[in-house]
Amino acid sequence: MKVYFRRKPKLLGNYTNGNYQVSIYEDGTRIKETIDPQETKFIADFPDSIDIKITNRCDMGCLMCHENSTIDGKHSNTLLTSPIIENLHPYTELAIGGGNPLSHPDLFNFLEKIKEKKVIANMTLNYKHFVDNLSTLQTLVSNNLIRGIGISSNDIDDNLIYILEHYPNIVLHIINGLITPENIKKLYGKKVKVLILGYKEIRRGKILYDANKESIDINKEWLSNNISEIIRKIGLVSFDELALNQLKVKTVIPKDKWDLFYQGGDGQSTMFVDLVEEEFAKSSISKTRYNLNNVKNLDEALSIVKNEENGN
Repeated sequence: MKVYFRRKPKLLGNYTNGNYQVSIYEDGTRIKETIDPQETKFIADFPDSIDIKITNRCDMGCLMCHENSTIDGKHSNTLLTSPIIENLHPYTELAIGGGNPLSHPDLFNFLEKIKEKKVIANMTLNYKHFVDNLSTLQTLVSNNLIRGIGISSNDIDDNLIYILEHYPNIVLHIINGLITPENIKKLYGKKVKVLILGYKEIRRGKILYDANKESIDINKEWLSNNISEIIRKIGLVSFDELALNQLKVKTVIPKDKWDLFYQGGDGQSTMFVDLVEEEFAKSSISKTRYNLNNVKNLDEALSIVKNEENGN
């Protein structure tokens, strides 16, 4: 089984993981190809990518925040010393988030450390934090300490569209149920990259949903009913596993294209690590959490997550 994309920019690196080979490119493209062409599934020995939370501190107070981040939230105190980080495989992709990851005092040293290990760092930020820290982010990007940036915003303005169209390694993160038809239509015809996230009904996200169920459900229904048009009219659209399920994306994608592009669900070659609470899980919304201190490395952690996935 092979996964291809339309163009291949500069190759950053490649590696073998379980029964497949991976190539990582400068623009964030990941190509996975099974060693045996007859194989129909990717079977990983270690995570290709990790959603990693390094702080719970944030001054935004976003009503949908499923992490309950606050202005006095805790930072991870093991960011530079965790054995989990020491044992990361080269070219593992880290999606670094929080809270506001820029608020962590050890962030620069952490990024330098993982760069030396050839680990690929991406970061997700609120739109306001992105705009307020442009100089810092330009330094991080120019020194290859960050490869990609996710900007979280459900309000679309001309400045945001300009940023998305002129910086190729920036992806807009929008949330099913919170993005309105009016805002998503502003992206039609634009050469932008968009990641649609599922709505997470946990912590503050549940409180917000309970208080605004009718309007959120209307937005969800519109998005689901128009997903084919959205895919056609926006430059590049991708989904997290929760959004794939909530929007029933598989029903509108031809089988051959689904088989070509789908790289597996949460817990198969990806996982969530919370370095603030020293826990890991299949994803950030998993109710089952495991203690990081009880595993030697993330190879072992992924095995535990995969056993949960298989019902063992």
